[in-house]
Amino acid sequence: MLFNIAIKNLFGAKLRTSLNVFVTSISFFLVIFVSGMYDGMREHAKNITIETEVAGGTYWHPEYDSMDPRTFEDSHSIIPIHIKKLIDQKSAFGVLVSQASIYPNGRIMPVVMKGITPDQNIVNMPTSVLYKHNDISIPVLIGSGMAENANLKVGDTFTVRWLDADRTYDADEGTVVHIMETENFKLDLGHIWIPLSKAQTMLAMKDQATYVTYSKDLTKIKDSGNWIHHDVDYMIRDMEALIKADEPGAQVMYSILLALAAMGIFNAQVLSIFRRGKEIGTLMALGMTRSRVVGLFTLEGGLNAFLAGIITLVLFGPILLYFGTNGIPLPMDYTEMGLLVAKRLVPIYSISLIISTTVLISIIVLVVSYIPSRRITKMKPTDALRGRAAT
Repeated sequence: MLFNIAIKNLFGAKLRTSLNVFVTSISFFLVIFVSGMYDGMREHAKNITIETEVAGGTYWHPEYDSMDPRTFEDSHSIIPIHIKKLIDQKSAFGVLVSQASIYPNGRIMPVVMKGITPDQNIVNMPTSVLYKHNDISIPVLIGSGMAENANLKVGDTFTVRWLDADRTYDADEGTVVHIMETENFKLDLGHIWIPLSKAQTMLAMKDQATYVTYSKDLTKIKDSGNWIHHDVDYMIRDMEALIKADEPGAQVMYSILLALAAMGIFNAQVLSIFRRGKEIGTLMALGMTRSRVVGLFTLEGGLNAFLAGIITLVLFGPILLYFGTNGIPLPMDYTEMGLLVAKRLVPIYSISLIISTTVLISIIVLVVSYIPSRRITKMKPTDALRGRAAT
């Protein structure tokens, strides 16, 4: 019986129902959309690191520490035979790392110089541009951030100075052959990329490398010599730690969004219920118990939440799907701040996000329907019929 009355009340007051349902559906949409953007930003940071650096994993020279430039001089050797087989099969590529200095436009800039196989297609870098430059002493690939800091453009030349295996300083002319747009600032700022064979010749380190990156479809080999294997989890451990440390912030943001949604729902629901004081008085005067009146209005709130879920799916679902597929262009480049944020951010709507948001907002609707209706039913039916305010 209560259900039938609730349905009749909802569809009998279409304007009131439309307002409540629309406010609730907007709350659904905003909480899911903003939280999805935040999750997408964090997931992108991991994915861009994997796509541009890690691929399936790496093998490091035992002396190599990517965070300590002092290890670069000694972290190179002939690639172990079983790892070399992966390179021969085009399933991996080597990188030779060294410190160097460049002198663009009369300035001196310390850089990390990395020799990389130009024909690799394992990580997302335009290394093929380093091919076929026989008329250039040192073809150089740099990122847009490096180009901006050094005031360089394609075709510009500068002096490159390095220390070779014999501890002898040497220098030659480098030429910018390409400026890549990368969202991974670690590959950009302070890095120059040259052909691996050229780096091996310059550094007098024939057939040597510092680390080897292999493709995603491979697993760890049994014999990697004295080189150390690092899988994807190890390579993105710092990123995972940052994301984990950011979890409290994400929860605070989610709570703020829910609180804002609750305020909107509360205003709409409470205003609606208090304006129905005479209707409540009539129901009680006709013999309906207070508990049934409260149950009726709480049920109406639940039906409002259900209708809001449908409206969100029908009206806002295509919007969520569109942005989840095509992403959202950002107005500024956050890589200058040291953040791995895409120029086009793609929200991620996890099942847990959708379910938790649906449950929590539904509970909010039920609570803000229950509390004011319970307060009004404490009035005398005659006071409610006269439209007196509840105290």
